[in-house]
Amino acid sequence: QVQLVESGGGLVQAGGSLRLSCAASGRTFSGYATGWFRQAPGKEREFVAAITWSGGRTYYGDSVKGRFTISRDTAKNTVYLQMNSLKAEETAVYYCAAASGFPVVRPTGYDYWGQGTQVTVSS
Repeated sequence: QVQLVESGGGLVQAGGSLRLSCAASGRTFSGYATGWFRQAPGKEREFVAAITWSGGRTYYGDSVKGRFTISRDTAKNTVYLQMNSLKAEETAVYYCAAASGFPVVRPTGYDYWGQGTQVTVSS
């Protein structure tokens, strides 16, 4: 069992930056790929980014490429999402999730989820 806890959300102006963290407890991230998703009210959960266990490969949703960066610190059992040039339409609850296999873009491919952290981007 992996417990995931997100942090780092908050209120930021459009064009600003935030860094989200996803810390694992109970069991390490060892062997798990990690993804970030977001969900705005009334919308489906959307893939944002993912990273392999080794950190050697990263994947991004088209809307965030070039602005967001996913990384991981295996020693700290933590995955980060650096978000730059944020837009108002990116206001959502951001979730991290762990997958025992290869990272995928569909939420159903992930085994464990955090409780989410709210990101609000004011225009």
